[in-house]
Amino acid sequence: VQLVESGGGLVQAGGSLRLSCAASGFSLDDYAIGWFRRAPGKEREGVSCLASRIGKTHYVDSVKGRFTISSDKDKNTVYLQMSSLKPEDTAVYYCAASRGAGYGCHEYIIYEYDYWGQGIQVTVSS
Repeated sequence: VQLVESGGGLVQAGGSLRLSCAASGFSLDDYAIGWFRRAPGKEREGVSCLASRIGKTHYVDSVKGRFTISSDKDKNTVYLQMSSLKPEDTAVYYCAASRGAGYGCHEYIIYEYDYWGQGIQVTVSS
C-alpha cells in the first residue's frame, strides 16, 4: 500500500495549486481519503476528506469554498484543488487513507488513518 503526493510548490497569494494523491495497493472505494497539513510550529490538522463509497466530502471552515476534493477511480487518485490560496495555507500537506473512517472522516482522527503519504510542501507567498 502506498500513497504518493505530488503537485506542491510555491505560489503567490490568490493563486492555485492542485495536489494529487496516487494510491496503490488498495481501491479508493474501500478507504476514506483525508488531506491533512502541518504548518510551521503547528499541529497537524485535517483539511478535507472524501469517502467515495458513501459519496461524502468534507472541508474544514478555513478552506471551505476555496478547496475542492475529488477522485479519479480509473487512476486511483484523489485530488485537492486549492484556489484563492493564502499565506496561512503554507504547510506540508499529507494524504492519508482510512479503512474505517468513512462516515466519520470529517473528525480527522489521525490514528484512524492507516496509511500516509510522505507529504509535500505548499508555500504561499504574500
